[in-house]
Amino acid sequence: MSRRRGKAVEEEKADIDLTPMLDVVFIMLIFFIVTASFVKEKALDVNVPDPNETNQNPPDETKQNILLVVNANDEISLAGSRIDSRAVRARIAQLYAENPQAMVIVRAHNKSSADTYVQIADAAKEVSPAIQVSLVPFEK
Repeated sequence: MSRRRGKAVEEEKADIDLTPMLDVVFIMLIFFIVTASFVKEKALDVNVPDPNETNQNPPDETKQNILLVVNANDEISLAGSRIDSRAVRARIAQLYAENPQAMVIVRAHNKSSADTYVQIADAAKEVSPAIQVSLVPFEK
């Protein structure tokens, strides 16, 4: 009989209760889900006027604006000549000093990156926080 009892005791010892381990795993899972930070996408909120809109304000002849054109390859041009992205701030500062009422208009191609627009807008705001920066669609 002692041999039978020994085998029964050995069989009882061989069973492992996994319930506490599963409880710990579920608690850790809930903890990581609750504390996880989710990545939020950055986007620019751009209001583009409807091209069919007819009630556009006439341009002010005394106010000369600073027009920067960005093509599909993110190349920036000012008054028909291509400029380096590092020279944008200096050129805006020069033109803004000549006409403090001017606003910066960025005409960007729809395949250009938003980083180029943000770089131009930041450069303009470094010159003067009062500068208005507008984004207009690239006309075909």
